Amino acid sequence: MENNDTNEMKWELLGSEYLFRRPWLTVRRDTVRLPNGTIHPEYYVLEYPAWVNVIAITTDGDFVMVRQYRHGLGITATELCAGVVEPGEDPLEGAKRELLEETGYSGGTWELNSVISANPGSQNNLCYSYIARGVTLTSKQNLDSTEDIRVHLLSPREVYDMLLADNLKQALMAAPLWKYFALNPPQ
Repeated sequence: MENNDTNEMKWELLGSEYLFRRPWLTVRRDTVRLPNGTIHPEYYVLEYPAWVNVIAITTDGDFVMVRQYRHGLGITATELCAGVVEPGEDPLEGAKRELLEETGYSGGTWELNSVISANPGSQNNLCYSYIARGVTLTSKQNLDSTEDIRVHLLSPREVYDMLLADNLKQALMAAPLWKYFALNPPQ
């Protein structure tokens, strides 16, 4: 059974040094003492802002998906709309902003689907996943200069089949979609 005591087994921070600071990536080297007394002189933490993604469903029941090139894997991927929460921004507001900017869709009713971590062993941020039901196309895309995103509408069955075929590679998007379909099986 999961124990929610966040201080149980907590490591003692003995020192910390920033090795690299950029807007999208910060690397920190910590020196820590484990509860058993072992000192780990080089434990690396990647600091990121909070992330968001959106399971956006139109008034017609289609999923609003995006396709974009992902340089890390060298693939063009179909994904949920996603992005970074700006400093001081509420995650829900960040999710609404990202959906409008990347896809032109907005409105609907919103609910939090999940809050997950990409890698709690070495990353300090969380990803907030929302479900937006009944979104409509209200504007054109407003992309950043580094974004090249194509919008695609897919049926629930198409998205579900992509999950089954292992075609959605982004784990922070696949996990919320699996939860969604566990609670809302496709017809």
